Amino acid sequence: MKKTFVKSVTNYERFRTGISAVETRGAAEASMLLVTGEAGYGKSQTVDHWAVQNGAAYLRAKVEWTPHYFMTELAETLKLDTRGRAKDLFGRIAGVIGGQQIPLVIDEAEHCLINGAKVLEAVRDLSDLTEVMVILVGMEQVQAKIARYAQISSRIAKVVTFQPATAEDVAEFCKHLAEVEMCPDLVGEIHRQSAGRAREILNAIATVERTAKRNGTAKATLADMAGQVLTHDWQARRPRVIKPAVATGGR
Repeated sequence: MKKTFVKSVTNYERFRTGISAVETRGAAEASMLLVTGEAGYGKSQTVDHWAVQNGAAYLRAKVEWTPHYFMTELAETLKLDTRGRAKDLFGRIAGVIGGQQIPLVIDEAEHCLINGAKVLEAVRDLSDLTEVMVILVGMEQVQAKIARYAQISSRIAKVVTFQPATAEDVAEFCKHLAEVEMCPDLVGEIHRQSAGRAREILNAIATVERTAKRNGTAKATLADMAGQVLTHDWQARRPRVIKPAVATGGR
């Protein structure tokens, strides 16, 4: 599979629209972008790619986080001295991210809502002082949980909800990532089986590539995958096998 990031899909366009909303905000303190959606729709991959491209500090929140634990990990990410009082640590971090305008990304943000959202309040303090962009990434329920804290939710300039990949999105993934040509019937089956989940789509592409390599072909059709496991049903915990009747159009 090609090592590239596909931007020509709808979820990435939604994300870019959210970034623009924060960048052009009217209130300086409304510097947060909230990215939500069910697991498997590509939130983390998209935000991680953006973080690397834009020199952002990327952290994955932990259940055990306290404000000091959060700041210690952020300081380590920024290669700063982690010693001293919380006040001193906060000052060093603020000086660097504010002076260099380093965006902050926090994945699995729901873990920041433990103990009365004290960790998110520390994040808010940093964003208020430095006016840097903060991207919070979490499951769908995180929006309702953050809404309980007006001092934080009022700082969110835009909410972006990742949705299942469309048929056109799946075609784009196959076009840009697959090292073999995939026929429309196979692309359509990947869309159907994956239910638009990016993880399943990528796994399916890898499976098709392996099959094509074994067959010594540079092009793959649905019929070529008859009897093969294309994706896995994670809820039923069983593989989804391409039936010959499906692969031949039911003939």
